[in-house]
Amino acid sequence: MDESGGRPLYSCRNCRNPVALHAYLESKKFKAKSGEAYMFRQAMNVVVGAKEVRQLMTGDYAIAKIFCRTCGDEMGWTYLTAFDARQKYKEGKYILEKAKILKEY
Repeated sequence: MDESGGRPLYSCRNCRNPVALHAYLESKKFKAKSGEAYMFRQAMNVVVGAKEVRQLMTGDYAIAKIFCRTCGDEMGWTYLTAFDARQKYKEGKYILEKAKILKEY
């Protein structure tokens, strides 16, 4: 899929692999182990890890860590299932840690 027209975009800080388009950014108000994190509707060029159930700040979720497809660096996670009905909007979304990405134009 050609997504070159979607600039600006976010790339892996380690290898510059494009991982998300700015157009898919939904929120900058998330927290991750490294600090701030962004929520995207879609991510690209990432590998989704194994499903795990985790207790996060807003409840219990089934998540999967996501990794850069090029260098393998852990980038964040994707929400697979939200067990609280009020958090269902997160399902299928991607959280990318701000410390792991660069905004490029």
